[in-house]
Amino acid sequence: MVHVGPFVRFKARPMASAFRTGRAGALVALCLFSARPRKFLMEPFFASAAVVAFAEIGDKTMLLAILLATRFRAPLPIIFGILSATLLNHALAAFAGQQVAGLLDAPWFRWAVALGFVAMALWTLVPDKIDEEEGRVSHKGSIFLTTAIAFFLVEMGDKTQVATVALGAQYQAVLLVAAGTTLGMMIANVPAVYLGEELVRRVPLAAMRRIAAGLFLALGLWQIWGLQV
Repeated sequence: MVHVGPFVRFKARPMASAFRTGRAGALVALCLFSARPRKFLMEPFFASAAVVAFAEIGDKTMLLAILLATRFRAPLPIIFGILSATLLNHALAAFAGQQVAGLLDAPWFRWAVALGFVAMALWTLVPDKIDEEEGRVSHKGSIFLTTAIAFFLVEMGDKTQVATVALGAQYQAVLLVAAGTTLGMMIANVPAVYLGEELVRRVPLAAMRRIAAGLFLALGLWQIWGLQV
């Protein structure tokens, strides 16, 4: 109890409690109002993960993962090598897409991105293979470094890297796109490392390619629809 003068009195504890309650209410309100934007902002992450996970099935980088697994018989260094190479490669690709979109923010460029997704849908239907030169993996150092370097080089110009550039241009969210595409790559490649050629024999690669093509086509048509509205 606090006395102020002869007549005015008030309790300090209820006032402090009310202050804490008000602060807590403000925090709750902040969380509630920020929930929707966060949920919306996760769209680039989930879209990128889904597209790349399906596009990577049967891709030459997945074939390289199987090749590395059958040669070295050391799953964990290979997986961490793939993860490191993909994070670096796709972060650069998403950043490049974001920068190009920022510099060329024009209707014709958005049309180019949309038609690029349609072209990716057609490209995905073409089966991949590793050339003899690409399939040669020299192992003079650690398995991790060998995997990281080989995976990074083979991923250059691959359809999953091109898709990451396009996703970065569409969503302009480097971290979410890079994280999503990396997750998609790991979803496809971790089982490939552990199961090897058995995965290729058991998974219907043609069906997976058709699903990936459908996702790319849906992204392209969605972008085109957005340009019409």
